[in-house]
Amino acid sequence: MGFRFFQPKESICQICGSKSVEISELLGICGDCIRENPPSSLPFIKMAHKEARMPYGLPADPPKTPNGIKCNFCSNECSLGENEVGYCGIRRNENGRFTKVGTEYALYHAYLDSHVTNCCAAWFCPAGTGNGYPKYAYREGPEQGYSNLAIFCYGCNFNCLFCQNASHKELPKHMMNIEDFVKVVRKNEQISCICFFGGSPEPQLPFALNASKRVLELKKKILRICWEWNGCGNSSFVKKAAQLSLETGGNIKFDLKAATPSLSLALSAVDNTKAFENFEMIAKEFYNERPNLPLLMASTLLVPGYVSAAEVEQIALFISEINPDIPYSLLAFYPAFKMMDLPPTSKVQASECYHIAKKYLNRVNIGNLHILGIKAQNELL
Repeated sequence: MGFRFFQPKESICQICGSKSVEISELLGICGDCIRENPPSSLPFIKMAHKEARMPYGLPADPPKTPNGIKCNFCSNECSLGENEVGYCGIRRNENGRFTKVGTEYALYHAYLDSHVTNCCAAWFCPAGTGNGYPKYAYREGPEQGYSNLAIFCYGCNFNCLFCQNASHKELPKHMMNIEDFVKVVRKNEQISCICFFGGSPEPQLPFALNASKRVLELKKKILRICWEWNGCGNSSFVKKAAQLSLETGGNIKFDLKAATPSLSLALSAVDNTKAFENFEMIAKEFYNERPNLPLLMASTLLVPGYVSAAEVEQIALFISEINPDIPYSLLAFYPAFKMMDLPPTSKVQASECYHIAKKYLNRVNIGNLHILGIKAQNELL
């Protein structure tokens, strides 16, 4: 069944005056004006994200304090003055040193997710299909009987208005250390993969990399390391993460929010240029080393009124120029966080985006089919 709770409510674009149920009331501007008139859109975008972050005590913009200590974990490159917190909320300058997270401590919540999970890569990965058996998978088919250790990382270097895991902004007081992490993996032989997501793992990549290396020393037969992120992490960390996934049979899922910088800024508060750069770097350096078991994939959330077929086409074209075999997943949107007033993705939008992506790419998938009220992708063909 599709989502039936949405009650249409028109909002007015404060720039062009158009009315539509596909205009976010918080943003107050339509997708066309964001793409075609970035200078006029910027004040509305800034105000929307400031209002979304204020209740959590998070800075409206990445801090750039002169002579502050600089963080290089992600593309925001915050510069923090005394007692100032980073854009992600999890790094603070106390007495000239960063506190909260590092290589030994992190803010995360771990839980087991039995296979086959709702992972964006389940349609081709070892856990969902047995692809890579016997080197990277325990079974020739779906890895039933095994689990993914899901690592929900608190904090994020983005501020997506449609965030489906907005609880990442509510930071726990207790930090987990690396030994806690290792104990969980050691005591459960049915864990066959670990996925870092959130929020997004970029602000805690040094811990995630260190923890991954520690558990791989346990010599389990199969233990895939996977990442689900916005992709705007420090390139050297991203490259190390890619190497771990390549060696273990894991997968890296880039959420490419939008191709147009002003639209990415509107939806997520960050120009995601770095995500495209990191995606291309991983694809060119690593993808052909394991082409039959894709190391890399992209996904895009089909936000009504904002992420149009034209936007999807730009992303699909970008991927195809690197390698048309790289998997691309289009995800149906449902109202969440600060975009509760938008409708879910329609079948028409999903079908249009799917067909235009297929013009360029060989592997395209539609995710969250239940939101569309259908059971199989071929119902859109």
